[in-house]
Amino acid sequence: MLKVILEQDKCVASGQCVTAAGTVFDQRDEDGIAVLLDETPSPEREAEVRQAAAVCPVLAIQVTTDN
Repeated sequence: MLKVILEQDKCVASGQCVTAAGTVFDQRDEDGIAVLLDETPSPEREAEVRQAAAVCPVLAIQVTTDN
């Protein structure tokens, strides 16, 4: 199973995660900080979630798989 961890305290509101995986991440209206919409996205979303983690400028996203 795919598991996503978002460290909001590291987030700098760049929005790259939302661009890469908009069904898994969103941003708060008041400050742009990322919000995790789906902590355990389907396997079909793995590539986009890993891309979101890769493009995060402060590495606030961790992706793990639990087989």
